Amino acid sequence: MENSFAIITTFIAYLILMLAIGVIAYQRTKSSSDYFLGGRSLGPWPAALSAGASDMSGWLLLGLPGYAFVAGVEAVWIAGGLLVGTWLNWLVNAKRLRTYSITTDALTLPEYLSRRFNDNSKFIQVISAFFILLFFLFYTSSGLVAGGKLFETVFGLDYTIAVTLGTVCVVSYTLFGGFLAVSWTDLVQGLLMAAALMIVPIAAMEGGFGDVAQQLENINPELLTLWNDSKGEPLSAIAIISLVAWGLGYFGQPHILARFKAARSNRDLTTARRIAVIWTALSMAGALLVGVVGLIYVTNTGVSVDDGEKIFMLLVNAMFHPVIAGILLAAILAAIMSTADSQLLVSSSALAEDFYKQVFKKDASSEEIVMVGRIAVIAISIVALILAMTPDSTVLGLVSYAWAGFGAAFGPALILSLYWSRMNRNGALAGIIIGGVTIVVWKQLSGGWFDVYEIVPGIIFSTIAIISVSLLTGEPEESVKAQHVTYKKHLAELD
Repeated sequence: MENSFAIITTFIAYLILMLAIGVIAYQRTKSSSDYFLGGRSLGPWPAALSAGASDMSGWLLLGLPGYAFVAGVEAVWIAGGLLVGTWLNWLVNAKRLRTYSITTDALTLPEYLSRRFNDNSKFIQVISAFFILLFFLFYTSSGLVAGGKLFETVFGLDYTIAVTLGTVCVVSYTLFGGFLAVSWTDLVQGLLMAAALMIVPIAAMEGGFGDVAQQLENINPELLTLWNDSKGEPLSAIAIISLVAWGLGYFGQPHILARFKAARSNRDLTTARRIAVIWTALSMAGALLVGVVGLIYVTNTGVSVDDGEKIFMLLVNAMFHPVIAGILLAAILAAIMSTADSQLLVSSSALAEDFYKQVFKKDASSEEIVMVGRIAVIAISIVALILAMTPDSTVLGLVSYAWAGFGAAFGPALILSLYWSRMNRNGALAGIIIGGVTIVVWKQLSGGWFDVYEIVPGIIFSTIAIISVSLLTGEPEESVKAQHVTYKKHLAELD
């Protein structure tokens, strides 16, 4: 009972800290630019760690360790793909997207794509917002499911009450503080996540589970191979491509790309890139170690584990004082909250800026947009909560589906819009639609190459659609060409 009280007290203190940050950010949120992009005031540390923390979610502390627990070194494929994807996303997109979003005075990704190609019909903006809302509803609800299970374990609550409590915690500071609250809390949460993932495996190895390679060799030598699965069967080309291809998703994730637009300066983005890559490398290395050290611990102690994704929690509870355990378990909540809040904010901006303002009230004031955005946070969270109420639902399985959807629908369109002056409005629209639809269709197919992760064909077909349609439908308007010239000038000045 004393142990549970100490853990619960630590959790409550952590939640109070996050809410306090939300209140402080609320006092600095005056306009829609403040609410959705923090007034473009993020320094390199909050920009980098907010992007990383909002990206990884509970997957970093639950999913990746669980995969390494089962598959061993094979998990390096997906970790490596994500690390390279992180680096390339910052290198390829960050400065150019920030510069172009300033040139076009765009707050959201759909708004940027619409203004980039002078789309007076607003089809690009509305269709992009539709894809964002569709995928993020399931993405967010999966985080709420994970949060509910964590609260259920820590507080001993009924699942329904636990998932509701977790939702209220996330919504509260997102609702009031907006982007600043999300980014500042992500900074704290990102540091906590990385610290937890380094401390737990190091403590385990110091506690008698060192010499990881030798002990894995004794358990199952196939766990030490990159080219075979844990059963000793060779990994197929499809399997390797599918694992590495996770890194391709970064180029189209709206909640990550928002951090680039919100940076204080282009020079800060260079520093932020280095911080982000180092954070990602350390965090994923720690997550992989948690999985394999956890396997050694379970094998040596005979502890029964019904779900490999619980291995982080098992190690924490077994090895640390309740107060320290509470802090480390709060890292899981941090991972969940840091992603769910970002997704809620991007979804609310899509509803407020890209639907409400474009379709219903074009002359809406900045204050009105902020209010609509806050109402949207509540509405979206309620729908996501309803989807999350069944812990055994297939929502968790749709995380990879949503990641692929964003990567294919927006990744090629964004990169080509930043680099290719010949791209036009029709090409952008075709790429977004083809990319999104390919994900939906490919997911229903199986056998042979249809088993490859759907993000691969999605990105290929989207890229082909953009290039071919742009070339077939004439050059961009003169105003679009002039804007691209202005963008290149700004890019040179800001660099």
